[in-house]
Amino acid sequence: MGQRSVGIVGLGVILGAYLETLRDHPDIRIAAVADLHPDRAREIAAGIPGCRALTVDELMVDDGIETVLNLTIPAAHADIALRAIAAGKDVYGEKPLAATLEDARFVVAAAADAQVGLGCAPDTVLGTGTQTARLAVESGLIGRPTGASAVFIAPGHEAWHPHPDFYYRQGGGPLLDMGPYYVSSLVHILGPVVSVIGASGRTRDERVIASGERAGERIPVEVDTHVAAVLVHSDGAVTTLTTSFDGARTQAPPIEIHGERGTLAVPDPNTFGGDVLLAEPGIDGWRTLEPTAGFVDGARGAGLIDFASRGRDGVRASGAIALHVLEVMSAILRSSKTGQAVPILSRPSLPELVPLTPAQTWRGIR
Repeated sequence: MGQRSVGIVGLGVILGAYLETLRDHPDIRIAAVADLHPDRAREIAAGIPGCRALTVDELMVDDGIETVLNLTIPAAHADIALRAIAAGKDVYGEKPLAATLEDARFVVAAAADAQVGLGCAPDTVLGTGTQTARLAVESGLIGRPTGASAVFIAPGHEAWHPHPDFYYRQGGGPLLDMGPYYVSSLVHILGPVVSVIGASGRTRDERVIASGERAGERIPVEVDTHVAAVLVHSDGAVTTLTTSFDGARTQAPPIEIHGERGTLAVPDPNTFGGDVLLAEPGIDGWRTLEPTAGFVDGARGAGLIDFASRGRDGVRASGAIALHVLEVMSAILRSSKTGQAVPILSRPSLPELVPLTPAQTWRGIR
């Protein structure tokens, strides 16, 4: 489809991972960058051939930019996306799609009305880990899926992050921070979710920053930091999900998929690769499956490259999936307050499976 001209808005920590993938890709031209801090934009632009440092306003009206890569903080995701859509540009953004479900629905509707493409991280689901597991399930390797478990447990970001405040404010917490990786992977493997029920709590109302110039500073905790849920998928499989900033560590596999004839252990959905393991009744131990689908040695930005090569009608890391995942997580948090099951209204179609794609192919290495 030719080279895609991209303008990046938001030049924070995650930018480095994207630039490592996109900077020299033959299908992507980073035409401009913009940030609230102009000096930061000028510094980044100077390191990218042909890139300009613009204001956000200038970037949005630049006719030479086809796609906006939205790497702003979650609170700004919807605003930047809507401005890009209004300017007739495709949008690919970091997760979550928006800070609230209402805003996310508005973004998806606006993109549909404007007939522009909308993609959203996480794109880790396009790697060999999730895609190999999905193909194994779809090919009947474990029989009819009956259930799954997904577990993320960690002590909390204040242990390493110098500015962890936003993880503990409204819109933060372990589910909204790490849940997109786990729920997205589960949806790709087992299909959309039709209802959820959740419960949550917290161990303390303050956290202590452990590193950086603010080490020792106490920050308030506004959200629950341990969230558990039951998800019912459209084909009847039932998933239990736990996300927590209140544990030291866990030996539980990130994701296990159980079926009538076997169990799959799926690697960390916050990564692109890792081994998919199969256990079968009557056979001791686990067998490692060879990768059969997905981008080999995937990296942040693979979803945008896939978007650029396939066009707006073929987005695999899609806005529709991102909206569904946000609806699921929002419903879990609502259920944890009411104690009632919450139906999920969105029913996204699953994107095409990613065929096994060698690194030199998807990365455009010549």
